[in-house]
Amino acid sequence: MKKILLLLAISIITLVAVVFYRANTFFENNQYEVTEALSPILIDEPAALRRFSEAIKIKTISYDEAEKLDPKAFQAFHQHLADSFPLAHQLTSVKKLADYSLVYHLKGQNSALKPVLFMGHMDVVPVDPNTEYEWLQPPFSGNVVDGSIWGRGTIDDKVTVLALMESLEIFLAKGNIPQRDIYFSFGHDEESGGKGAQTIAKYFAEQDIEFEFILDEGGLITEGIIPGTSDPIAIIGVAEKGYVNFDLIVKDKGGHSSQPPAHTAAGILAAAIVKVENNPFDANLEFLGMMFDNIGYSMPLSQRLPLSNLWLLEPLVKSSVLKSPSSAASARTTTAVTMLQGSTKSNVMPTRATATVNVRILPGDTVQSIQAHLEAVIDDPRVEITSALANEASIVSPTEHIGFKLIESTIRRLDDSILVTPYLVVGATDSRHFQGLSDNIYRFMMISLNQNTLNSFHGLNEHISVQDYLNAITFYYAMLEQSAADIDISNDKP
Repeated sequence: MKKILLLLAISIITLVAVVFYRANTFFENNQYEVTEALSPILIDEPAALRRFSEAIKIKTISYDEAEKLDPKAFQAFHQHLADSFPLAHQLTSVKKLADYSLVYHLKGQNSALKPVLFMGHMDVVPVDPNTEYEWLQPPFSGNVVDGSIWGRGTIDDKVTVLALMESLEIFLAKGNIPQRDIYFSFGHDEESGGKGAQTIAKYFAEQDIEFEFILDEGGLITEGIIPGTSDPIAIIGVAEKGYVNFDLIVKDKGGHSSQPPAHTAAGILAAAIVKVENNPFDANLEFLGMMFDNIGYSMPLSQRLPLSNLWLLEPLVKSSVLKSPSSAASARTTTAVTMLQGSTKSNVMPTRATATVNVRILPGDTVQSIQAHLEAVIDDPRVEITSALANEASIVSPTEHIGFKLIESTIRRLDDSILVTPYLVVGATDSRHFQGLSDNIYRFMMISLNQNTLNSFHGLNEHISVQDYLNAITFYYAMLEQSAADIDISNDKP
């Protein structure tokens, strides 16, 4: 018995030693090492802020109902770009597609080099009239107050459009001539499905254009958002979840509610909904693991220990991840029942009851596999399942490609206190329509959000700091200058 206890004690001590050893050695500091900071560029700050402010004032609002779109607003925005950035409009070709989306093409001298595409979108989400009075500054004022620019679009996503145009204007004013073709793509309806981006992608495909890499919005710099660290962390989207709506439909003969059957159409539907919610998709730690591989070394021991010992603690880590809706969204395909419809009167049984299940698809799952899952867990022939607005999850772009490396090094050279890591975008961007035009699609914008400002994304009091906007111009200028150079960026390192 003593030998058994001794062996057990030795085993436990060995196990603990292994766990702590891995916690202290598993994660390495592989952040880009800055040897030369970015050279500052001359920005006419008052003029740049004025141009950005004027852009925010133009109500380029996207609605789910296409007929609500205001053509005059988008025409005014186009004119604002033309007036604000004369060199960009003189020295590039500008093409208008899907009526309001824009493509800028700066011709390079070396046609053997693949072009690079920078993306953004001109449209913004509406402002809820019931909460407009709660804004500290009017939502379409573009006011610059206390070191911040206020208004809808300052984060999502006129900051990208205007910062890109500012960087291009500076680039051209210096007399730079690119070796590589550079394209800008600005969609007009990203917030309502991205028909403009789809049209642009089709145009590029018809021109047989393949991009070295694509940079769209999506990731950003987080401050205090990722648990376990207070360091600013730049998260670069290397993939994004797909999107599909499944309608659950139950049909019945209906009738008067005074003589109900055991289960009405609404009751059958309710049972199906409960089955869907009680049978979520399995968690997959691949993308969280990818993110923490780069920043795990900076985390406290309490975080490093479980993450470095998934071979032993994976069930506990998954359980912890799934407790938070935000982290769970990065670890599995999610289902959310969002819309319900049944009878139109309290004493009339429905002849048709429907529910919409909005699904965000983790790479690795497909629309087809999700439908099979729903059919299996509902297991009721009375419930019809149909799909709509299907968009598969994106491919996963490599972090070894020079496109990612350029973004990473440019962030670090601008501010080496920022840690950089890849992540999964749980929302949707226009870049999802560009699959097939490049294997290297990345999603990042040079702005910082903390727990408070994160809530202004599509919400109240959207604003960014003046310094963030100036940093965005500097970042895009550096990306533009490096991408346009006569180097084979498919092989070389920055």
